[in-house]
Amino acid sequence: MKNFMDENFLLQTETAQKLYHEHAAKMPIIDYHCHLIPQMVADDYKFKSLTEIWLGGDHYKWRAMRTNGVDERFCTGKDTTDWEKFEKWAETVPYTFRNPLYHWTHLELKTAFGINKILNPQTAREIYDECNEKLAQPEYSARGMMRRYHVEAVCTTDDPIDSLEYHIKTRESGFEVKMLPTWRPDKAMAVEVPADFRAYVEKLAEVSGVTISNFDDMIAALRKRHDFFAEQGCRLSDHGIEEFYAEDYTDAEIKAIFNKVYGGAELTKEEILKFKSAMLVIFGEMDWEKGWTQQFHYGAIRNNNTKMFKLLGADTGFDSIGEFTTAKAMAKFLDRLNTNGKLTKTILYNLNPCANEVIATMLGNFQDGSVAGKIQFGSGWWFLDQKDGMEKQMNALSVLGLLSRFVGMLTDSRSFLSYPRHEYFRRTLCNLVGRDVENGEIPASEMERVNQMIEDISYNNAKNFFKF
Repeated sequence: MKNFMDENFLLQTETAQKLYHEHAAKMPIIDYHCHLIPQMVADDYKFKSLTEIWLGGDHYKWRAMRTNGVDERFCTGKDTTDWEKFEKWAETVPYTFRNPLYHWTHLELKTAFGINKILNPQTAREIYDECNEKLAQPEYSARGMMRRYHVEAVCTTDDPIDSLEYHIKTRESGFEVKMLPTWRPDKAMAVEVPADFRAYVEKLAEVSGVTISNFDDMIAALRKRHDFFAEQGCRLSDHGIEEFYAEDYTDAEIKAIFNKVYGGAELTKEEILKFKSAMLVIFGEMDWEKGWTQQFHYGAIRNNNTKMFKLLGADTGFDSIGEFTTAKAMAKFLDRLNTNGKLTKTILYNLNPCANEVIATMLGNFQDGSVAGKIQFGSGWWFLDQKDGMEKQMNALSVLGLLSRFVGMLTDSRSFLSYPRHEYFRRTLCNLVGRDVENGEIPASEMERVNQMIEDISYNNAKNFFKF
């Protein structure tokens, strides 16, 4: 029987162990998609407790706690103490066997705090106090955590109307880790609620200095903000969409739809889809002009629990995997940009694992030889961000594309304790490839190339692809 989470955790063969310890483990981290709060980096935030850094905003843990019969006040409540919340999490942990939370929890305790104890109700107080003592030390600040995990660059997720003041402050402070913005313009195409859309456009007008009275004005304002993001080092966009939009439309139709929704009128479903389709193309063209990479995270059904959405808002643990027939629309959207010679580097992330092969085959339709791996299959995302999900994603990519050109892992997290997800991914990658070598499916005489492949997927591919 193997020991739990020893140095060869997840590494089932000698070759896998060598690949990880001699190659993957030494590579720095490029976290090219995350949801860190930029102000916390700028201010080098000091965390008040383990609960704050670990449970604050972590809807993965909240979902598990609710499922385990924990009352909501111990998840998101304001009338419970940090210790009471942590105690309920510690009570839940022993029920998370085979859930990635069990591995993440102990990997984070081990790598961030040097704690090898198993978290359960008996050890909870001891672990809580030890972590809180360490969090009081300067090296456990927000920036300290990034240094601890050898982070080289992070890309946050930012709205076009954001000032990016904290990115500027961080850069000017001389902090050695790059924190770059990512353009996330979802609200500029969210025309489902006219009042919300108009309020957003008015804010866009204010920050851009462009008076907006029609569709062309709005695009001019967005372009101005796009330029500003580029000046601050932005190299990626990101779009959180339910499905791909690729309706046929005319410019006149889009201008009329803008006037209608900006005037406060409800749009038909067809008008909403046409507007979103037009905006995706325009954003794609903007990114192509600047040589950015566009990312698409699709397939989530969000805010399913109306009662809890009204109580807590979005991103609180009430989202799920969706079922959408989106392959034709995805192909049509990419083809539309490609036909016009304006398809930039692209990363596609699916949330439903049944689309793994769909994505993996879609990539090859639009690779053009200009950039290695120009169209990328994004790493297992959200509910697929675990060993099984990552293996399935990499297996589909391996069989139907080139795993060697994969840009690898990201945290997609709001937590400064999520960097071990890169380690978890690298161990899984090394185990997959190492097993193939030991099974005689990859020749042992090609180990130099195999070693390079592991280092590339862990770090080099992202470094070269994004050109930070």
